[in-house]
Amino acid sequence: MTLPAGWTARRPTLDDVPAILKVVHAADTFAIGYPDFSAEDVAECLTAPYVDPAADSWLGLDPEGGVVAWAIVDNPTGVGREFVEVYVDPERGRELQAPLLDRQLARVAERAVERGLPALTVRCAVYEPEQEWRRTLLDAGFTLGKRYVRMSRSLADLPAGPPAPPAGVTVRPVRPDDEAELRTFHRIYDTAFRDTPDYEPRSYHVWRASLGDATDWDEWFVAEVDGEPAGVLQSSPQGIDQNEGFVKNLAVLPEHRRRGVGAALLQHAFARYAAKGRATAGLGVDLANPTAPLSLYRSVGLREVRAVDMYQLEVKAAG
Repeated sequence: MTLPAGWTARRPTLDDVPAILKVVHAADTFAIGYPDFSAEDVAECLTAPYVDPAADSWLGLDPEGGVVAWAIVDNPTGVGREFVEVYVDPERGRELQAPLLDRQLARVAERAVERGLPALTVRCAVYEPEQEWRRTLLDAGFTLGKRYVRMSRSLADLPAGPPAPPAGVTVRPVRPDDEAELRTFHRIYDTAFRDTPDYEPRSYHVWRASLGDATDWDEWFVAEVDGEPAGVLQSSPQGIDQNEGFVKNLAVLPEHRRRGVGAALLQHAFARYAAKGRATAGLGVDLANPTAPLSLYRSVGLREVRAVDMYQLEVKAAG
């Protein structure tokens, strides 16, 4: 699919981060009501281990040469599915969404060859206001794969300190300087998520490297049942711009589920967020995950605030 007459595309560099951020902020505000990206996030996307901006990303330019769109292929682990994002300024960049998607799908076909695979599954996210993007994906052959729900709760009415956990259950912050502790954290996370549909296992060393220089360790927790590690909670700074504490991962070993471990971990995280002055707590839920019932999250005060649909397409290797 060719670009509209007068519109152009080129590869991005780190010098383009401010222009890209402006586009992403416009796209996010249209989709979810507020900007959800920082300049650091853009730079991290362009320098991620499995992304080559000279091959995996495009900028879309209007006839005056202004940046109005940004497309990128993302794969945080280098295995499994590829994720494609095509951000456009909703006022000026819609004409480029379909052509840039077409280019990204062609790139995914090349990446399949590079990885020695016959095909790769691509996923794209669609929020409710993005009906034109949804039609673009359907026209390209995508089908609905799954739905995620974002949940949130106010921390204004939170009691001082978390409630007492069930008998035999204790919750404490993770010890980030203890290698054995972090290996246990990873083991619980890995074991608990292996029965979820989309989980892609990573070795401890790959997982540890992906954390980088985490600075929010005091928001990570370990739960023990009768003195044995049974569950973990990992927070993320991704909600800081909205003054929100965000739970990235909650994992409880199968033999310890339905004993109040998950609720105890969440309540300790909420208390920590509140102590830091956060206004809300939030997390995302994969509705296809059988181990993450909405009833647990609702029981600790979380409520659904929006949904995002994941569309997917199998792209055959080039040639």
